[in-house]
Amino acid sequence: MTAILLWGVAAAIVLATERQATKPVFALLAFAFLTAIFLLVVGDLPRATSLALILALTIVGASAVKHHHSGMKLAVADLGLTFAGTIPFMLRQYRRTATLTIAGMALLALAAIATLTWVRGAAFGVPERVSMLALATAALYAFWRTGGATAYRTDVTQQKRFFSFFMASLVDIASWWPTGGLRMLDVAPVPLPLAPPLPARSDRRPDIIVIQHESVFDPRLYDLPVDERIAEFLTPEGALAGRLHVDIYGGGSWQTEFSLLTGLSSASFGPDSYFLFKKGVGRFRHSLPSELSALGYRTLLSTSCRREFMNYDAFYAGLGVEERVFSDEFPPPFDLAAFEISNSDAAFFAATRGALERSIDRDPTPRFVMALTNFNHGPHETRLVPPGRYEEERQFALAALPDGNYGEYYARLAETAESYAAFKAALQSRYPDRPMLIVRYGDHQPTMTRAIEEARGISPDDPRQFETFYVIEGVNFEPQIAAVPPQLDIAMLGTVALQASGLPLDAVSATRADLIRECGALYMATQSERKNRFHRTLIEQGMIDLGKAAPALSAVPERA
Repeated sequence: MTAILLWGVAAAIVLATERQATKPVFALLAFAFLTAIFLLVVGDLPRATSLALILALTIVGASAVKHHHSGMKLAVADLGLTFAGTIPFMLRQYRRTATLTIAGMALLALAAIATLTWVRGAAFGVPERVSMLALATAALYAFWRTGGATAYRTDVTQQKRFFSFFMASLVDIASWWPTGGLRMLDVAPVPLPLAPPLPARSDRRPDIIVIQHESVFDPRLYDLPVDERIAEFLTPEGALAGRLHVDIYGGGSWQTEFSLLTGLSSASFGPDSYFLFKKGVGRFRHSLPSELSALGYRTLLSTSCRREFMNYDAFYAGLGVEERVFSDEFPPPFDLAAFEISNSDAAFFAATRGALERSIDRDPTPRFVMALTNFNHGPHETRLVPPGRYEEERQFALAALPDGNYGEYYARLAETAESYAAFKAALQSRYPDRPMLIVRYGDHQPTMTRAIEEARGISPDDPRQFETFYVIEGVNFEPQIAAVPPQLDIAMLGTVALQASGLPLDAVSATRADLIRECGALYMATQSERKNRFHRTLIEQGMIDLGKAAPALSAVPERA
């Protein structure tokens, strides 16, 4: 009786962590399943219950930390990321959080050791233990099959049910079982006929320069004021500008890059989404750079990271980007050692402009450029803006929100705005007759926005955490601005840029443009049969390779 009472108390604790008492059955079954597993090993119910509770609390704590930093809860598929990058990243960038998390895990480990050492109860026989585990497993799986199979995935951003979400992902074996190829979640069985290609609407062939502003969002999203220079940077007069929906929060910039370059949501690939720059090399044969290459464009990557970072070199080569310039290759006066301390946008924009000008001087053919900054990456408790610079902007921000992290974010944003304005003016001066379309966007919000949410009384699972900004503006010509939804999904940004350029659209981009009305605001989250059929078409026509064998890299070699 005492053992059963102990289990009841432990189960009540687990239910309390769920923060939603209206859906307790799956959580109770999941906890019974964990108890049965430990019972099989240790033989008595008190120790099995205590160990199951310790593991459940560990899951809850780890999931809460992940949600705080990524906007999404912990799933079984995420465990592969732990040593692949998450723990080293946390230790390097968020030492305080990492230290507290490790301390909490150590306490739970000590509790487990104490349980194994001192707790005892009546032993069950092996046949009884096996029967209990079989019964708990069958009950858990049966309940999950009655509705949990699809429902739990829509729960990923909500700040509740941490334990049951993780356990549901465990039961969903297909979501984490290793495969040799890629998984794609939203694919219909029947393909969608592609739309006919669309002809050019102009004789111009503008350069298309895409700038990813690391961790930049519009403070007005949270009702925070901005000064005139920041307003002009985020919403320039005469440009197409608005809210951008992205798949990530806090980090994983390459997932946003992937979505823009391929016109697909990184979230469509489930547990493979984090690894797309490695597992996806050569698998995506239609992309923004490849479509522009087919129109005679030369393609260039300029990035603030070193060549060996995250397999960028191979992935961009796989998309057909021929010139790939990394931070450890910028010539003087660029100072790599100083840059890797500050990641200054002033230094990066100057180096990128130099790379672009050298490229154009060799060959004046129109360019596609992808430029990746890193200045506003967290943590923002680290001061990167030197004392005496942008102090007025810092004080302006602190007057609106008295938080030092936000003050640092805004001061960095001021340098970004000034550096970009100088970059744009220099290009316009150097090439007064050369049309250029500049596409700018924020890849995700930084984790310092949690302070804004707390100050404003906003829930951490508010959908605004996945919104940044985008701008499409012309230099030396007037873009042909198409009608877009008030919020645009990152997967559609490249297609909208092509429309604004006046260039022809091939059948794939024409079909994607036709889908904007249906799912242009929320690409992955929109339940669209036509979108899923479109994905089937891309697979069947070999534009997406999900096969087990890694495809041979067929991109053009990097230009000398």
